[in-house]
Amino acid sequence: MEREKVELTTVQGTMLATLYARALDSRAPYSILGDRTADEVVRRLDHDWRRTGTRAPWDAATLALRGRELDRWTGEFLTARPGEVTVLHLACGLDTRVHRLGPPPRVRWVDVDFPDVIELRRRLLPEPGGDYRMIGASVTEEEWPAEVPGDRPVVVVAEGLTMYLHEEEGRRLVQRICGHFPGGQLLFDCFSKRLVRLARKMSWMGMGIAPRAVLESWHWGIDDPRELERWQDGLEFVDDLYVVDVPDLDRLPAAARIGLRLGARLPGGRDSGRLLRYRF
Repeated sequence: MEREKVELTTVQGTMLATLYARALDSRAPYSILGDRTADEVVRRLDHDWRRTGTRAPWDAATLALRGRELDRWTGEFLTARPGEVTVLHLACGLDTRVHRLGPPPRVRWVDVDFPDVIELRRRLLPEPGGDYRMIGASVTEEEWPAEVPGDRPVVVVAEGLTMYLHEEEGRRLVQRICGHFPGGQLLFDCFSKRLVRLARKMSWMGMGIAPRAVLESWHWGIDDPRELERWQDGLEFVDDLYVVDVPDLDRLPAAARIGLRLGARLPGGRDSGRLLRYRF
């Protein structure tokens, strides 16, 4: 089989790190996501996967746990609402969430990302069927929400997005979504302000846990989730989740389990990243 070479910007290329992490997880004896589709895509691409920086067992475990918990929250929303709903998956990259969840026909699923990323999805990922569509646009653009009918409750999922936005961009995005749909939930992961500051400082020093261009693109950190409630009338913080608090952490490989727990013991380590859930 001839493999396909991909050319993306450094920041857009971070989606390859997530894809590779899920492929590695699918090959593990205890797979968190069991994302075989991600592994199939990785094997089809001509890419130096060492450049993603995803090598340590806890890298794959952390990203897979994050994805699984967002899957769980999304599934809970769909189960609680047997009528017609919309799933809006922002900065979808090459994520196979729609394939993993297999939504019923009553669900309208919309994946949104840059046009070149959407074109890559069309080439690499199987068509999920059902009421599925893709929109090629930056999530910060103001026009694209008009392409999604605002006639149903919505669950908005954004994984690996918020840290690349400026806070004001995040505010406008939240306000556009809440103003367009009759109600629903927002699900996303975030970094702490301390981690964002540290990452940018490390990039200036030529150090870091990711390529310099990626670290320099981290802008927005969230310490108090309730701050966002002031952005929009009716927006309510529901709960949060730290990866190190998931109940089955003991089932992970020892290296991943130890790495995650050691990282949580570092100053600000436990609070550096978490998942947030809101309703409106």
